[in-house]
Amino acid sequence: MKMHNPPHPGKVLRELCFQPLGLTVTEATNALGVSRKTLSSILNCRAGISPEMAVRLSIAFGTTAESWLSQQLHYDLAKAETKRRSLRVKKLAAA
Repeated sequence: MKMHNPPHPGKVLRELCFQPLGLTVTEATNALGVSRKTLSSILNCRAGISPEMAVRLSIAFGTTAESWLSQQLHYDLAKAETKRRSLRVKKLAAA
């Protein structure tokens, strides 16, 4: 099902994983093996979730990497769709 305004995965991570567990960024960076800057960028919706980060999150939170990547894909696609009318693209068809 297509979502018109899906949340950034960083917001989901913050609200559904960090807040219920009372996790700090420092605790999570140590557990995930990433830099504070990397994790903060995701949590503040300034960076997306890479495949490697999706695997790290799946291990840490008992989820699937696919679920994190799917959230990122839906978010990115929704943002791209908002620009659909301004894109200058011609339809192509077989001759």
